[in-house]
Amino acid sequence: MTPDRFDTAVLIGRFQPFHNAHAALLARTLQSAGQVIVLLGSAHAARNAKNPFTWEERAAMIGSTLDEATRARVRFLPIRDYYDDRRWGEAVVAAVQEHSVPGARIALVGYLKDASSQYLQRFPRWQFVAAPQFDEIDATSIRQIYFESEDWPATQALLGGLLPAPIVHYLKGWTRLQHYHSLRGEHLALEENRRVWGSGPFVTVDAVVTASAHVLLVERGRLPGKGLWAVPGGFLEPRERVLQGAIRELREETGLGLLDSTLEVALQGVAVFDHPDRSLRGRTITHAHWFDLGDCRLPEVSGADDAAQARWTPIAELRAMESRFFEDHFNLLDHFLSLHP
Repeated sequence: MTPDRFDTAVLIGRFQPFHNAHAALLARTLQSAGQVIVLLGSAHAARNAKNPFTWEERAAMIGSTLDEATRARVRFLPIRDYYDDRRWGEAVVAAVQEHSVPGARIALVGYLKDASSQYLQRFPRWQFVAAPQFDEIDATSIRQIYFESEDWPATQALLGGLLPAPIVHYLKGWTRLQHYHSLRGEHLALEENRRVWGSGPFVTVDAVVTASAHVLLVERGRLPGKGLWAVPGGFLEPRERVLQGAIRELREETGLGLLDSTLEVALQGVAVFDHPDRSLRGRTITHAHWFDLGDCRLPEVSGADDAAQARWTPIAELRAMESRFFEDHFNLLDHFLSLHP
């Protein structure tokens, strides 16, 4: 395959972190075209145990493995997790087209591993270049090694066989940061949660409550996601309808003192969010309910139960808070309130 066969070659991934198999895949992409676009998924979201590094940090990590001439051929672009395959695919195409010449011959390079790789088949106008299977290296296992480390020299030696040397160096430095210690705690809490409760599927309920151009949010008081913003919600109880559960969780977490009948009249819509990757706790399917109280004096609220605090937040401020939301709750709000441009 010659470098001038395509004008642009595209590589999509989360690279959390970038490991040796990723490096081999990038090398194959660089063989396919003079210009390479690396799309970094799960961008603009809050850090969590699955996605510990921002897209800018991942771009810097990957760039550190390339020589200067090669680095000049690579452009890194962020891609959000929309949890909507059609919308995500449109965003990918738009990002690549914006940075390619009109009529460019575009290759998409990837390895069809399992169901998680089906996104590679969503771009029929691009030429798919199938890469061979490289070493069986799993980023999930690497994060497990990293966050469960009790002996860094031994961990460093183990990671040295899985990651490019600059990435190992980066991760070593990262262990000194508060981000590492917070996410290590989250990782261990999630592992314990799966040990006790399994991996689902679970059914949850959420409540989006709007009034006078504000939305009711809670700050999570527990791991996972402690300190992040979310909409009120929780697990459905055995004998509840989903609407009953949403109202119960809303009242328990915020103290919102409205009658059930008032909330039922205010109900504007219900949507199911069932993306397999929407929650780190396991397969979690939520039924989100949107209640609009109209133009009124904002009712008093107070955080309780799992919520450290509850507050009315201007809807106009939500876009600037995107990286501070728990799991897919920003996307959930976007579904009802059209936050993205």
